[in-house]
Amino acid sequence: MHGEYKIPGGKLVVVDLEVEGGALRDVRVAGDFFLEPDEAIQAIDAALEGAPAHTGTAALAARIEAALPESTVMLGLSAEGVAVAVRRALAQATEWSDYDWQLIHEAPQSPALHMALDEVITAEVAAGRRPPTLRVWEWDSPAVIIGSFQSLRNEVDPAGTERHGVSVVRRISGGGAMFAEPSSTITYSLSVPESLVSGLSFADSYAYLDDWVLEALADMGIKAWYQPLNDIATEVGKIAGAAQKRMVGPGGGPGAVLHHVTMSYDIDADKMLEVLRIGKEKMSDKGTRSAKKRVDPLRRQTGLPRQVVIERMIASFRRRHGLTAGRVTDAEAARAEKLVATKFGTPEWTARVP
Repeated sequence: MHGEYKIPGGKLVVVDLEVEGGALRDVRVAGDFFLEPDEAIQAIDAALEGAPAHTGTAALAARIEAALPESTVMLGLSAEGVAVAVRRALAQATEWSDYDWQLIHEAPQSPALHMALDEVITAEVAAGRRPPTLRVWEWDSPAVIIGSFQSLRNEVDPAGTERHGVSVVRRISGGGAMFAEPSSTITYSLSVPESLVSGLSFADSYAYLDDWVLEALADMGIKAWYQPLNDIATEVGKIAGAAQKRMVGPGGGPGAVLHHVTMSYDIDADKMLEVLRIGKEKMSDKGTRSAKKRVDPLRRQTGLPRQVVIERMIASFRRRHGLTAGRVTDAEAARAEKLVATKFGTPEWTARVP
């Protein structure tokens, strides 16, 4: 069995192993990390040898930590990262390089249609009818997008949305509300087979699927990191938030994961506060008194036009994982339009949690 795990902000860990009699055998750990002293790698292999195959990530990491020489120095590596690679090997997880990735980047569309396309495209990946897909959104109008389980009245100020001509839609993933304007927001979706995140905890899957964009931002001179559970931040403020939805495959088989991210390119903080109701409890949790200070736009940090930032993100993904141009098929578009009419564009769905 073979497992790989790119540690967020770190290096690649590769584990090859066999399972005999319910235990790990012939364990070999490798990767492009840095590790001193040399014998520490043998200590890691020995710590994993014979461990029950059902051992969880934390327990595997504990075995490794206990076996390491006192002088051990790890750079780009952690005991937990090795343990995750082991769990991915046992789960027979796939890797980014196992797929032919497709890019969808089309003309601006309505907020409700974007919600529908996320559901349709991810369902197609789950059914095996579409390759894993990176979809970069373009908005035709401003919108507030609330999480699947949020209360409409608690999150949205109807007077503010009416005054600014902002529509309100509800997505299928959880998480918090976001305010999007066509020229001020960069949003993308990853629709991936569930096997890509096999062996990862729910929280770890966020970091794993966000790692490519952290590297893309680094290419543009921005030092950003994953901030649990679902934010991307820099030392001057949050720049993005992520959300996920898991979909079951046909007949209850292996499914797909929708991972979508909204990045602030040039947010109008005053308008955001007029259309969203950001409660005192949420602000205290973030350790700041001002909602305006919670988000720091990419425009200020990069000095680049929005389209150039998008182009560089796409180019970074293509260099790392490969990417071919694609499109929403006619059948997918028809299904999405139907979902707008019956679900995402209806008051019943938007106010399903009043």
